[in-house]
Amino acid sequence: MKLYTYFRSTAAYRVRIALNLKGLQADYRYVHLVKDGGQQHQPDYRKVNPQGLVPALEDKGQVLTQSLAIIEYLEEVHPNPPLLPKDSPGRARVRALAQIVACDIHPLNNLRVLKYLEKELATDDAAREQWYHHWVVEGFTALENLLASNPATGEFCHGNTPSLADICLVPQVFNAKRFSVDLSAYPTIQRINSRCLALKAFSDAAPEKQADAQ
Repeated sequence: MKLYTYFRSTAAYRVRIALNLKGLQADYRYVHLVKDGGQQHQPDYRKVNPQGLVPALEDKGQVLTQSLAIIEYLEEVHPNPPLLPKDSPGRARVRALAQIVACDIHPLNNLRVLKYLEKELATDDAAREQWYHHWVVEGFTALENLLASNPATGEFCHGNTPSLADICLVPQVFNAKRFSVDLSAYPTIQRINSRCLALKAFSDAAPEKQADAQ
């Protein structure tokens, strides 16, 4: 199994956490998203993932892309420990919490969007920071409410074991801190993030622990 990853990629961070939680080993292949004009744009990597994004996972002769699809694949092929609840409403809730991050916050704030704002729309640093903060605050405000108001929330986003929702939450909190977003309005998010990072599977996946960290 090979994982194409970059230490600061929140999407790759999710897959690293999932692999760790399931006790799976992967051969990490590092794709630097900034060096050499972005190694994800080079022809050799485009053969792996024509979209030019990380992560990508090679397993049993197949190349899988998109972090949520990769994690769901791992869940199906290696079901224990489970990353989704057994009940249908619980699974829907966990997927919804995960998608708030992976579909509504992260895509608006990832590297290629910020580069487009800078290069094509000529926005300055302050404007890009305002853009970044706006979408994190909008998403986290809703997420905090959904977590704090629902009795299904436990030590983690759903119950007392980590799930797909936590896998998505922790990298987004890391990025929010990196971009100096004030998280004081989100005590439930902060509590769950701290609980997750106390687990080796999460802490070992952190950007600063990766071999390509700078």
